[in-house]
Amino acid sequence: MTLVVNMEPAQLESAKRRAARRLSERRAVPGFRPGKAPYEVVLRTFGEGVVLEEAVDLLLDEIYPKALEEAKLEPAAPGRLEKVEGLEQGEPVFTFAVPLAPKVELGDYRSVRVPYEWKEPTEEEVEKAIQDMRMMSARTETVTRPVEKGDFVLIDLKGVKAKAAEGEAPLIERANMPVFVRPEPKEDEWPYSGFAHELIGAAPGETKTFTHKFPKDHPDETLKGQTVKFEATVRMVRGTILPELNDEFARQIGPFESLQGLRETLKADLAARSKAEYDDEFFEKVLEAMKAGAVIKYAPQTLEEEVEQVVKDFKSRLAAQNMDLETYLKIQQMDQEKFMQEVVRPIAIKRLERSLLLDEISRAEKIEIGEEELKSSLNDLLYEMSGDEEMQKYLTGKAKMPKRLSEALILESASRAYVRQTLKRLKLIATGNAPAQTEEAQPAADADKAAAQEKPARSRKRAPKASAGEKPAEAETGGGSANEADSPA
Repeated sequence: MTLVVNMEPAQLESAKRRAARRLSERRAVPGFRPGKAPYEVVLRTFGEGVVLEEAVDLLLDEIYPKALEEAKLEPAAPGRLEKVEGLEQGEPVFTFAVPLAPKVELGDYRSVRVPYEWKEPTEEEVEKAIQDMRMMSARTETVTRPVEKGDFVLIDLKGVKAKAAEGEAPLIERANMPVFVRPEPKEDEWPYSGFAHELIGAAPGETKTFTHKFPKDHPDETLKGQTVKFEATVRMVRGTILPELNDEFARQIGPFESLQGLRETLKADLAARSKAEYDDEFFEKVLEAMKAGAVIKYAPQTLEEEVEQVVKDFKSRLAAQNMDLETYLKIQQMDQEKFMQEVVRPIAIKRLERSLLLDEISRAEKIEIGEEELKSSLNDLLYEMSGDEEMQKYLTGKAKMPKRLSEALILESASRAYVRQTLKRLKLIATGNAPAQTEEAQPAADADKAAAQEKPARSRKRAPKASAGEKPAEAETGGGSANEADSPA
């Protein structure tokens, strides 16, 4: 919002005299000791403009916090001085842009319904995972039989246009090309999905001929829209010898006493991963539906803080892969501006709005966490970090954990526990199983909201001086519907 502050001429004159005294203390005035030069002498020495600029700085330190207090405003971030008028006339008018705390109007979020339909992994899925493990432990040997699924094949390949002119060069020509005939074709298989299966049934030394029409949007310019006639000559077939499926196999795979123990562990692992993936999709739908009915407003500075955090997180992930941002952008053939606008900003918007939405729902639902939940969340966090060498020193007692780090871990674990509890409530709401809100509960939630908004902001109250030519920030901007930010966080 915009905050306008009018000043009396006497206030400006008083500020100018204090500014002159401060200038004479910091900068030498010929013939006078520091701070002792008369006001008129300081004006002549440094000029009216310098004294006036110093006076404005003094006034900013005084009037902005006082104006916020009188207007009962609590900014979400440092304000900005947009303009100063009337200085020459001795009646200055200061105009500030004040970024207000984010505001969320939830709407009828409790009417959102999304069915929860996750199912345990089937026996077929468990069996497929077992077979994948067998394949990883398999060995190969050269065979003389025709190609089957699971074989490794060496071929000579030539591909020409189906209606190629005489003497026209092949589009594809490879000698001794290795091919793995997977049980199921892969989408990214070269030169097209299902190619390896064309070789099934061909014996060593045999040439198999087949055609394939490539789509018009194929990434390879030479193959785009072409109907290609392939000739594949099988040079060698190596069959896959799978280990026997028994207790010995289970013991070779890991700390399992029997094949049944391996199956049970594998099924539990598949279930955990499957449920985690399903939950991600489920809560994505729930939050988008609730966000569609909400109105979310926040200041530009709030979004910029989130943008900075997204960039910081992104750089940390790249560093873990021994890569910096500059290298990543080169690989992606993307400049900094495009990266910020098309990658970072959408993620920041989505993260910010979802965080604000979850916070508001937590308040409305009066979510609380118990001591046991907090301990469990802290233990989970410490386990996640146990691989870090520095953290190992603290966890094993070889070094004392700094108080600042300890407090940060407690805050992070509390935040995680809070989010988990909120998501549990969202699931109950979306599936129609949430307890009804009592008449007493809702006013209490509103009171919590009001109290939260009255807490002192972490940002400074001073409004920074606008530099020459700097464009003032808007006072407030709104983010609303779910489709405004669709990039994953």
